[in-house]
Amino acid sequence: MSTDTRPDAPLRDQYMPRESLTAGQLPKFTDLGLLVISIAVAAAILALFGSFNLVGAIVLGGPLFLIGIFALAFNVEGQRRAVNRVARYVILGAFILALVPLVSLLWEVISKGLPRFDWQFFTQTKRNVVGEGGGAAHAIMGTLIVTGLATVFSVPVGLFTAIYLVEYGKGWPKTVITFLVDVMTGIPSIVAGLFAYALFSTVIGPSKSGLAGAAALTVLMVPYVVRNSEEIIRLVPNSLREASYALGVTRWRTIVKVVLPTSISGIVSGVILAIARIIGETAPLLVTMGFTDSMNTNALPTGSMNPMTALPVFVYYEYTRPGRPQQAYFDRAWTGALVLVLIVMILNIIGRYVAKRFAPKINR
Repeated sequence: MSTDTRPDAPLRDQYMPRESLTAGQLPKFTDLGLLVISIAVAAAILALFGSFNLVGAIVLGGPLFLIGIFALAFNVEGQRRAVNRVARYVILGAFILALVPLVSLLWEVISKGLPRFDWQFFTQTKRNVVGEGGGAAHAIMGTLIVTGLATVFSVPVGLFTAIYLVEYGKGWPKTVITFLVDVMTGIPSIVAGLFAYALFSTVIGPSKSGLAGAAALTVLMVPYVVRNSEEIIRLVPNSLREASYALGVTRWRTIVKVVLPTSISGIVSGVILAIARIIGETAPLLVTMGFTDSMNTNALPTGSMNPMTALPVFVYYEYTRPGRPQQAYFDRAWTGALVLVLIVMILNIIGRYVAKRFAPKINR
């Protein structure tokens, strides 16, 4: 007597799901064709109401395309693949939506900043310049000096704090420090500027200087260095520490010889990104550094006023307080913004190179 209880082939086919890996597929260019049709329909709808424009047609055509592609894919390929198609195009649309402002920003800055992107802009100041001509050499130098000082102040403090939190911190001190670092990460930049100005005013009297600007940027930079360094150091495997301790190496030498060399690429990359974060700050520098049209490389507070100029402040004054002709001031402002963007891009490239160059070598 046979014990085979499997259903017959026709009956088995009745229980097979409609959606299968061998279900039909839409033609290759269906998606592109449907997208063009959707945008055309959206354009026709907008034209019917007398408000046609290309951007509106694309925005309205997107939802029409998603509805159409889901309906077609559902009928031909089944629900699972239809949902997959819609999810893919939603993600792709979100990416394009995020990319549009960035591309638009770069195009605007480059197209308007190139007319004054010349040798004169990098070698001359605005001293005694009215109207056309002049440059931003004093602002570029001020940016490099103030950012350099802020980096020198921030990196040791942030790195040592991160080492304490990971390697030594326990109990309520660690909790309090972590909480304060998180709070500092979100403070407005103008608050950091007011704090630095009040600090220097209390110590040496009301004054404006590059050192005060560096102190304000340090307040903004330290929490980023702490959080990044903490997470990178935490990624170092405990097995490396335990192997070092087993050989009789003290904790501080383990940190110096094992932990830091292993995590140096991530730490340096984080520091460079933190520099890119603060280099464009304007509000704290307006409060602490002031503004001048002359070259000033002395960041120390000498007397009541020793103002310096940074590129963000230069751009702010050129664009908000133009003289005659206005276009000359606007051109200098856009070129200053272009230089700032280039500096940030260079810093990111350096960060990527450092991360790759100093990454731990793993022999496989």
